[in-house]
Amino acid sequence: MEKTVALSEKEKFDITGLHQLLQAAIPNITPIQSITRFPGGYSNLTYSIQTENQHLVMRMAPPGANIKSAHDMEREFKVLQLLKPHFSQVPQTILYATDSNITGAPFYIMEQVDGIILRAYNAPKLHLTPSQFEHCAKQLIETLVQLHSIDINATGLIDLGKPDGYVNRQVAGWIKRYFAAETDTIEAMNAVADWLTQYQPKLQTPTLLHNDFKYDNIVFSNDLTKVIGVLDWEMATVGDPLMDLGAMLAYWFEADEEAIFKQYNCTWLPGNLTRAALINYYASLTKRDLSDINFYYVFGLFKNAVIAQQIYHRYKQGFSNDERFGALLPMIQLLGSKALKASNDV
Repeated sequence: MEKTVALSEKEKFDITGLHQLLQAAIPNITPIQSITRFPGGYSNLTYSIQTENQHLVMRMAPPGANIKSAHDMEREFKVLQLLKPHFSQVPQTILYATDSNITGAPFYIMEQVDGIILRAYNAPKLHLTPSQFEHCAKQLIETLVQLHSIDINATGLIDLGKPDGYVNRQVAGWIKRYFAAETDTIEAMNAVADWLTQYQPKLQTPTLLHNDFKYDNIVFSNDLTKVIGVLDWEMATVGDPLMDLGAMLAYWFEADEEAIFKQYNCTWLPGNLTRAALINYYASLTKRDLSDINFYYVFGLFKNAVIAQQIYHRYKQGFSNDERFGALLPMIQLLGSKALKASNDV
């Protein structure tokens, strides 16, 4: 089970009102004993609700967030409801509520999935054998393949987005975000932006996209033999399935790569498949044409660099005093260089 932290003084909830909502949804639920917060993540807030007979999770947008963005709790709740009958590895939803008097923002509650999430800080301490990690990596790909096999038309998931032109919209949108947040001229980023604009990958049959599929959002059983949960569906949509695979590859750093990346992931630990092996395994299971996979990997690296650039821009503008944000420029430059090198490998 993931560790949680105590609520801050600003996080004040109407416990009585929250219990009444839960009681209407779960008649035999006992009074709330505690509410704590999961510390990870940079977007929506996630809380653990403990009662004597229930372990629940509450997801809510940060107060004041634009609900038309990825902070739309009603949309995320809908995704989980639509998915559950066809993809068992999503948590069971309990309720969705808009009463801001209870928490200060719209929220939803779901069951808590107890297991192991492999993260950069905990995975090295677990001393997994190479064979265990290889099994976990394959389970990761098999789960992604299962997700991409869901019939988006029969399930109604097609309504989550507009798959036609998805890749082009994503490329144009992230390039626009980069130049809006640009602080320093990074030639590699400029070159990659040009390359992404000019390169057109082959059309893929659209599927459901998780849009943030990686170890951090996967819950394994306590014996690490199977995936029992996939979390954080706030960016789910429909589109080119290789966008999911490319984004995952962009977070998948190997043992012989720059040491700085080891603090952000556990994919470099012995037994993990290489990126090439991940690609081959996905291809063998799906029979999809992956001849353009480098495009999606390059885009994933570029997107990660843009996210770091946006944070660095806010720091430079004086909106944060966090020195970690002020040290992001070398990371942005490194990601740009890796993306440019990968683009030349096509």
